[in-house]
Amino acid sequence: MKFWKAHGLGNDYLVLEAALALTPELVAQICDRHRGLGSDGILEPQPARAGADYGVRIWNPDGSVAEKSGNGLRIFARWLHSERAAPPTFSVATDACVVGCFASADAVSVEMGKPSFLPADVPVVAASELVDAPFELDAERLTVTAVGMGNPHCVVFRDEPLDALPWREWGAKLERHPRFPNRTNVQFAKVLDRSTVEIRIWERGAGETQASGSSSCGVVAAGVRSGRLAPGRVRVRMPGGELFVTLSDAGLLLEGPVEGIGRFELDAAWLRARSA
Repeated sequence: MKFWKAHGLGNDYLVLEAALALTPELVAQICDRHRGLGSDGILEPQPARAGADYGVRIWNPDGSVAEKSGNGLRIFARWLHSERAAPPTFSVATDACVVGCFASADAVSVEMGKPSFLPADVPVVAASELVDAPFELDAERLTVTAVGMGNPHCVVFRDEPLDALPWREWGAKLERHPRFPNRTNVQFAKVLDRSTVEIRIWERGAGETQASGSSSCGVVAAGVRSGRLAPGRVRVRMPGGELFVTLSDAGLLLEGPVEGIGRFELDAAWLRARSA
């Protein structure tokens, strides 16, 4: 079974290019970085639906399904444009929404929709919006903002250097906190100026990642809502590199590079051993 692999600033995905009945168990084994092909998820093409030009299912590396992934969608858009001759502008339906995509040789942009802070839209268990709200995490008292981007996000703004924090430990606990019924993506953010923010990412179902598109959008939405960031185009710095997020009345636009890595084929014996 063949896959096309690419990454957006180190956030890598496999696009399934041949018919294969994916299961949560098989996805987890393919994404394993030591005994499989290794990736932050699998993009499974789906029939066009909901009025979109194309469709995709986004698998997390633990075998769960994501509602949306900014970098995953950008990689899928690049694959459609460069490998399947899609036009520069088209739409893709995920399991949760339809997004507009704009692909070129240099960068890929996706329309990520409008953020929501309503608890039911995140979702998060709360009587009202959590914006710079106190949040008890074991012995720690954090200040969080919960935002829905079609998938859930929990943003923690801090003033100190991010790598001085136990953010991986906090991220793992926040991801599975009972107040987030669908689990959540977690971001730790330090504002550098009104149009620049640095972040660290604990991704739902993947753990630490070098970059994330939907996380970048969630942080910018939370930063603008709390007054830390100015509306407009914001530079988001991550360990893997930089993405740009523009927040306007129309919603969020995510821009950045995608680099193709190559095609990979699963050994038939490897697949049989895991399909038995």
